[in-house]
Amino acid sequence: MEPVMWGPSIIGYGKYEYTYASGHSGEANWAGFSPRKTAHTIYFSLEEDRKEELLTKLGKHRVSKACLYINKLADIDEEILKQIIKESMDFVEKHYPTTR
Repeated sequence: MEPVMWGPSIIGYGKYEYTYASGHSGEANWAGFSPRKTAHTIYFSLEEDRKEELLTKLGKHRVSKACLYINKLADIDEEILKQIIKESMDFVEKHYPTTR
């Protein structure tokens, strides 16, 4: 996929449409990251049990509900990061059929 800028700082690949139970809807990138000054931010979605399992193997990081923050790539296992991104894309494709 070709990278696309989502605003001034997010680099995204693909897109999908979502609608929450509240009725809020929109578009988001299928996979994306932001190389910020304080930390590299990777946007992801995983089932909670899988999220916990992979993040324990990743290395030094911080996490919020849908963001993974990495200060230095040398602090993490890049193969685990690749797996997180791949499984996140699979998760989005499964839960949001309008993924492109």
